[in-house]
Amino acid sequence: MSENERITAKQVKELRDKTGAGMMDCKSALEDAAGDTEKAVLLLKGKGLASVKQRSERTAEQGVIESYIHIGRQIGALVELNCETDFVARNEEFLELAHMVALQIAACNPRYLDRDSVPEGVIESEKEKYRALCIAGGKPEKVHGRIIEDMLEKYYQEVCLLEQPFIKDPSQSVGGLLAETSARVGEKLAIRRLSRFQVGEE
Repeated sequence: MSENERITAKQVKELRDKTGAGMMDCKSALEDAAGDTEKAVLLLKGKGLASVKQRSERTAEQGVIESYIHIGRQIGALVELNCETDFVARNEEFLELAHMVALQIAACNPRYLDRDSVPEGVIESEKEKYRALCIAGGKPEKVHGRIIEDMLEKYYQEVCLLEQPFIKDPSQSVGGLLAETSARVGEKLAIRRLSRFQVGEE
């Protein structure tokens, strides 16, 4: 994609609001569609990612708590994955998803569930850090905003579970995996809480 066709954070957010798909998946769809929002919507629907928006108002109060203990028993993770019915909570695909998410948490150590969970103070601190890097690197002031925006996106993908590339398939996000599974089982799925433990860690 050329510089003129660069996908902006605003385009990604608009597509996310329209479809309910994850930010990483929206950006990928927009890139594949050369910035055409309508084509991007069709691409997301084709992957089963856009249908989750229709379930957003439903309540997911059933589910499971899944654990993962890494070899050597030095690292462990817990996650609560919710669905709408007890029937889906016993579904093999749902249980496998819960296990994969617990594995992701143990391996990638997310600090937050999603970007909305990141405290505003943390975001501002990151922006100031990136701005200082721009100045130290001699970047023209007119491109600071774009560079900071790009670096913040990378930060979200590192620290937010739903934004992280899925360890078994880095071409999709954990949020995208959740949305795909939701489309297949026909229920709203949601991660309510997560914890990671490492021996000797505060």
